[in-house]
Amino acid sequence: MDSEVPEDRGQLARRTVLVAGGVAVTAVGVAGALSVDASAQEGGGPHAPKGAPTASGEACYTLTSELTEGPYYIDADKIRRDVTEDQEGIPLTLDLKVIDADTCRPLRNAAVDIWHCNATGIYSGYEASSGGGGGPAPTGPPPSGTPTGTPTGTPTGGPPGGGGGHQEPTDADRFLRGTWHTDRHGQVTFKTVFPGWYQGRCVHIHVKVHVDGEWTDAGYEGGHTCHTGQLFFDEKSVLATAVLEPYVSNTATRTTLTEDGIYPQNGHEGGLLYLRYDRRHIGRGVHGHLTLAVAPDETNDGEGGGGGPAPSASASPSATAS
Repeated sequence: MDSEVPEDRGQLARRTVLVAGGVAVTAVGVAGALSVDASAQEGGGPHAPKGAPTASGEACYTLTSELTEGPYYIDADKIRRDVTEDQEGIPLTLDLKVIDADTCRPLRNAAVDIWHCNATGIYSGYEASSGGGGGPAPTGPPPSGTPTGTPTGTPTGGPPGGGGGHQEPTDADRFLRGTWHTDRHGQVTFKTVFPGWYQGRCVHIHVKVHVDGEWTDAGYEGGHTCHTGQLFFDEKSVLATAVLEPYVSNTATRTTLTEDGIYPQNGHEGGLLYLRYDRRHIGRGVHGHLTLAVAPDETNDGEGGGGGPAPSASASPSATAS
């Protein structure tokens, strides 16, 4: 198993540090049980405290980076954990844990949204405006060192899903989108597929966390958005998927993690997922996990750096749970 010491460990020497997944990870069956010969990026570390601030009054965990919402968000449209629908791709089980960064207490009954493109770079609801072409699938070893030149994360001609203002949906599809609640441990699990890429952005998943609202028969109502971020994948895993269908059919020019203009280049604090998969058979499934440390009293809606009135999250009455 490959291992990696969390990148921000040195920066957190004066804090009580959590393992970035929050809990020990069990290989959950996804298209068959994940192999014990997994690619694990976590280097271990002390367990989380029960939930008390440090003696010095400092936060017990570094806040997860706030990032742009992007133009393709659809507010709490489907209340479900399995967002796959009929999309082809490598099965991905995504475990997220949401905690208060000041106290490390888990946030119970928070509403967590995820949304991302499919294997060929298309966002549901925006098929006419998302995706792109040009260039072959990536090959060769992952890039290393500091990138040179201008990042390609915000190309000209309009936002590709990472920056810019919100766009209204152009169609009724809603694949690879969903909202679900955290449990009493602050945990939520989604089933989806490993995302593809499109020109101008590295491989990523969008995420929002809503708190102080109410779960009703219609979904989640009221409250405010305390976190808007994105989840990222290391180059090794992306290159492993790129040789398999349907990813190999994606001809869009791919932006690497180090070239991306949205990823803050700060490791797990910025949304870089811990991943587990069989290095020889990644097509059997991938397990990703991360702790999202948020400030529940703040509003971070991903629009212009946050601030302003607290937005509400609501679901359509026709949303179905699965």
